[in-house]
Amino acid sequence: MNSLGPATYPPTIHDGDEPMKLYFSPGACSLSPHIVARELDLPIDLERVDGKAKTYGDGKDFWAVNPKGYVPVLELHGGELLTEGPAIVQYLADQRPASGLAPAAGTLARYRLQEMLGYINSELHKTYSPLFTATTPDEVKQERKAYLTKRYAYLERVLSSSPYLLGDAFTVADAYLFTVTNWAGIVKLDLSDFPSLGAFMARVAARPAVQAALAAEGLGKK
Repeated sequence: MNSLGPATYPPTIHDGDEPMKLYFSPGACSLSPHIVARELDLPIDLERVDGKAKTYGDGKDFWAVNPKGYVPVLELHGGELLTEGPAIVQYLADQRPASGLAPAAGTLARYRLQEMLGYINSELHKTYSPLFTATTPDEVKQERKAYLTKRYAYLERVLSSSPYLLGDAFTVADAYLFTVTNWAGIVKLDLSDFPSLGAFMARVAARPAVQAALAAEGLGKK
């Protein structure tokens, strides 16, 4: 297996080759590329990672796979490894450019996608992190929840005028938002003031690829 490094670009479609491998933990941010792969009908093998023990398979050391110590990791054909969810979902979408899950590279629409992925990554995803830590003081948790509520207010405005984040079509950004927003119930974050967001979550949850990904991770019914 090759060490982490730049993946070959431009990406190519790998029909007929061995499946790529996605290192995941159930319900973690790796759910986003898992959903995207199923939306694209890309063959992919799943390798479950114990996020606490940092092991996978029969006890193998996950640090040896990703020195960053977290999922997702996508093992490409040839053994190269790609990390960071926003990068992985764009790579996957570029394997099926006609799908529309990511606009064409170099277009303004692609930069709008990256803009939204960046917002979800920095303003939502990382803000949830201390809410999962038992040692985080209650006052910090309350402050983080208030921060998330403000950031979701912006997305509520976006989703009040379109079914998905970038308009009428589902994109990789929607898979990412769905994944992190699923954590709200776990950390007891009240999002009931955002009906458009709630409708979005139900809409995405009903997609067959999303249901299949949840089922494969043991998080839903087949």
